[in-house]
Amino acid sequence: MTQDAIVIKTLPNKMAEVVVARQTACGSNCGSCEACVFQSELRAVAKNRIDAKPGQKVVISSRNAKVFSAAIMVYVMPLVLFLLGFVLANMLGASEGICILVSFLFLCVSACILVQLQKRQKAENQIQFDIVS
Repeated sequence: MTQDAIVIKTLPNKMAEVVVARQTACGSNCGSCEACVFQSELRAVAKNRIDAKPGQKVVISSRNAKVFSAAIMVYVMPLVLFLLGFVLANMLGASEGICILVSFLFLCVSACILVQLQKRQKAENQIQFDIVS
């Protein structure tokens, strides 16, 4: 996956801090939906392979597998655990209200898992960006 970015500052060990404009679903036409109330720029650290200087526009890339696995964890895992909780409670003969309660408990468990994975990812810095041009 590649994105356009601007180098903010250079860091030791051939690294650079870059700022990336967040893409919007509406095509950045804020007059049409006014949903752009959140921060529109993201900061990241990237491997500065081309010795880019602050202020330069660059293209950064990341491994698709890491991005897709993170997306699956955020979007698919909570849904799967939610449904799994309902099915397991139903198979054990619980009433519909208890099945719904168990499914929401499983959803809370998925949120806890995601928080722990996020902390570990932040510590390991799994998604690495490279300045390619």
